[in-house]
Amino acid sequence: MRVLISGASIAGPVLAYWLSKYRFEVTVVERAPSPRKTGGHAVDLFRPAMQVVGKMGLREVVRSKVTGTDTLVMRRGNAKPVTVDLRKVYTAASDDHVEIMRDHLAEILYDATSREAEYVFADSITSISADGEVTFEHGPPRRFDVIVGADGLHSNVRSLTFGPEASFTTWLGTYVSVVSVPNYLGLNGAMEGIGQAGRIAAIYSAAHMDDARALFLFRTPEPLDYHYRDVVRQKQLLRQRFAGMGWEVPRLLAAAEETETFYFDSITQLRLDTWSRGRVTLVGDAGYCPGPVVGGSTSLAVVGAYILAGELARYAPDYHAAFAAYEREIGDYVRRSRGFAAGAANMLVPASEFHLWAIVRAAQLIDALPAWAGRALAKFNAKTIRLHDAIELEDYTTRQATS
Repeated sequence: MRVLISGASIAGPVLAYWLSKYRFEVTVVERAPSPRKTGGHAVDLFRPAMQVVGKMGLREVVRSKVTGTDTLVMRRGNAKPVTVDLRKVYTAASDDHVEIMRDHLAEILYDATSREAEYVFADSITSISADGEVTFEHGPPRRFDVIVGADGLHSNVRSLTFGPEASFTTWLGTYVSVVSVPNYLGLNGAMEGIGQAGRIAAIYSAAHMDDARALFLFRTPEPLDYHYRDVVRQKQLLRQRFAGMGWEVPRLLAAAEETETFYFDSITQLRLDTWSRGRVTLVGDAGYCPGPVVGGSTSLAVVGAYILAGELARYAPDYHAAFAAYEREIGDYVRRSRGFAAGAANMLVPASEFHLWAIVRAAQLIDALPAWAGRALAKFNAKTIRLHDAIELEDYTTRQATS
């Protein structure tokens, strides 16, 4: 079977790896001109995703690129800064956790798949017909048996197949921006930040990076008016929302004006009744983004790609049966991730000074616990704190497709 994957970030290459292993003919098309190697922002891989990474033979190389950001120092008004050992938080949340820069992970996945799958950069899909003919912005038309959208929250494949994005999104009241800035504080293994009601600003560095990342999170009562590709407007909104905030924020905002590596988006969930239509299906953020930054979407994307590949291998050439099995297998994880993400958004960006104080106090209490005690308490509520560790993966690795 010939499979076209749109998107070469995380879910796309994971899917390409497994489908190639199952002897599918795989093509990956990516709008960017080349694989991203700018560092991106930090993402989390929890136990199930690390199991998939291990099955791919990539555990050691992924672990060699961990961020090493183990300490959080948070300021709140004139109060004494609070220091939290993030390793205790990670240990409570997962038995096998890695934090890695997103583009470092994407580069590892690309390197693991580029010799088996065909990659086409600087191009994108313009139409998909019912019989599998696909047209491209630059390349000639081609025909595929299955088309997969792995192209993120603002998925082109989803728009072409299911309609406008606004029909499927639920905004969580929060926005996020991540900006490359000089590591002028000399951070090494630490994130430092400041919080006020409705807005958080921080800066962190990571191993294997010469620069740092500024992180901004803020709430608004109504959605903001901007286009997700309009960087000038996004920087204007960021300046407005963080005007008057002290500490290092003015310097971070000034650096944001100069950088070319700038990310800004709403923290928005996708809620589709199905991720498949005809010979098209969606994986990762394109189909079920629980919310950037807050919902473990990278782990969800890795796991979703692994399951989709396994079900396609099981049922090939019947992609309808494969899609149905894929949605059954991943559905509960997706639904629980939505609830987790909504709670995480409220926690990360408290709406009031009291809530901010309560969260800082809770972080102090977690930091005071021995790691084993935090892990034991977390296991009493596996559906929230340990949500991502709760899923058990089927072993698809012995299956071979007769494509």
